[in-house]
Amino acid sequence: MPTLQWLSRDKDIRTAASVPFCLLEEVERHGDGCAQNMLIQGDNLQALKALLPYYAGRVKCIYIDPPYNTRSAFEHYDDNLEHTQWLAMMYPRLELLRKLLSEDGSIWVSCDDNEGHYLKVVMDEILGRRNFLADVSWQRTYSTRNDAKGIVTEVEHILAYAANDGWMPNKLPRTAAMDAKYKNPDNDVAPWRSDNPYAPGASSHQGMVYAIQHPFTGKMLYPTLGRCWTFGQEDVLAIMNGWCPYKLEDLHDAKERSAVCGMKEEEVRQGVQAIVLAEPLGKSSAMAKAVYKRGQWPRFYFTKGGKGGIARKTYLEKVGGKVPTNFWSYAETGHTDEAKKEILALFGTDVFATPKPERLLQRILHIATNPGDLVLDSFLGSGTTAAVAHKMGRHYIGIEMGEHALTHCVPRLLKVIEGEQGGISEAVNWKGGGGFCFYRLGAGIFDENGAIAEGITFAQLAAHIWFCETGKPLDTIPASPLLGVHEGTAYYLLYNGGTDDVVQKSGALTARVLAALPSWNGPRVVFGTKNMLGRQRTQELDIDFRQIPYDIKGREENRAC
Repeated sequence: MPTLQWLSRDKDIRTAASVPFCLLEEVERHGDGCAQNMLIQGDNLQALKALLPYYAGRVKCIYIDPPYNTRSAFEHYDDNLEHTQWLAMMYPRLELLRKLLSEDGSIWVSCDDNEGHYLKVVMDEILGRRNFLADVSWQRTYSTRNDAKGIVTEVEHILAYAANDGWMPNKLPRTAAMDAKYKNPDNDVAPWRSDNPYAPGASSHQGMVYAIQHPFTGKMLYPTLGRCWTFGQEDVLAIMNGWCPYKLEDLHDAKERSAVCGMKEEEVRQGVQAIVLAEPLGKSSAMAKAVYKRGQWPRFYFTKGGKGGIARKTYLEKVGGKVPTNFWSYAETGHTDEAKKEILALFGTDVFATPKPERLLQRILHIATNPGDLVLDSFLGSGTTAAVAHKMGRHYIGIEMGEHALTHCVPRLLKVIEGEQGGISEAVNWKGGGGFCFYRLGAGIFDENGAIAEGITFAQLAAHIWFCETGKPLDTIPASPLLGVHEGTAYYLLYNGGTDDVVQKSGALTARVLAALPSWNGPRVVFGTKNMLGRQRTQELDIDFRQIPYDIKGREENRAC
């Protein structure tokens, strides 16, 4: 697969690995049930790395609206970056975001034409080209200036990728205009519309290529070229019996069927029976006309008062929602002027140059998540993603570096908790409630000399070690030195601050400590300060002893920073 080259690429692709693991320090809590919603102030690259031991593989939807590199200075962002600097910023962040994404998750990145095409190539590399979902065109404006020069930019882009193959979006709610296409001319049990009775794949579904005899005219009806009937023969036979009695009969019509399948007569499947009238045409026609006059026609029906071709009913109650497309109009998802008015109503001033409307984020979260899922935005800006996620009953993590994390994001979320009625509130029947925790980025796990930083707890070091060894977050902090078992290997941590003082106090692996450890019949990895048993003895016991802090994964990368 082609990759994008830029001046500092070799260094930038190693950046994520060299970022130190830092702590997240809780500052304050707001509202109720706030533990699952996080607002983090700090550099988003370090914050994303700090989240890995706890949230790797757990985020259902990531949305980010990074600086677009438009060569214009924004009040809250320095968006005037050189192309190389912009890519250097994006590459390691996308790498970490990919690690946080759940197996059934998706990531959505807003961009414009300045860097969008380069971003697509980078995301192909990190997320996998096969996982590309769509380049969504969002109609960002509802009017075009006639005095504009050149070609007016009416849309921005949202590049969407799935974590893996097989990702399926939630359907969108149906509109009144869509439902209006469904009628009920025969007084059926539910509204329906006329649909094609054929499906593609005649040559590969030859058992579904056969004749159906018209109950009004007696004519043998076949699917059109290259098509087959939408249902299996037994189902269609049952449907046709709703008009009058039918039966299966071999018409020896290989010639007609081969023409539909697009192959030679001798190659078509033999012995496929037709669905034909079981009574003489006159009697069958009289019964069919009576059904037509009565109403509630069978699912396969005949147009033009019964004298036309065959068609199929599709019931409104069966079709479900609207399948998302890659063009989102401002009428459905808002526009930039709407977003600025939302910000003005919240803060009394237009403090952000390029906010996104709440309806745009509502569309993304509706498609990509369900209530209770976790959403992440590492370029939180004015806090729109967190506000919309809160109103929609999703959990969220928002990261913002600037002071407006305090001056704007916190006040906005507090207003959401209080039940503010702007944006999508009325549409989702938002009445207020919930809460969130505010965090700041704290110190690193290791100090400048490579030692474990003062004040690091057993829980913090355990989460770090478990993630670095297994690539997975530690679900719960264990009540013993046994952190867990991964792929047949048990991992232990002997570190001051653990729950068992006898085992943890010195951090050394001794015969007494070994006897007190939870047993495991298999390979064991033990992290501690000293191995008092000796290398030969631990090898005999199938123990891989790793010394703290020198043998902890990630330490060398941390020192490189």
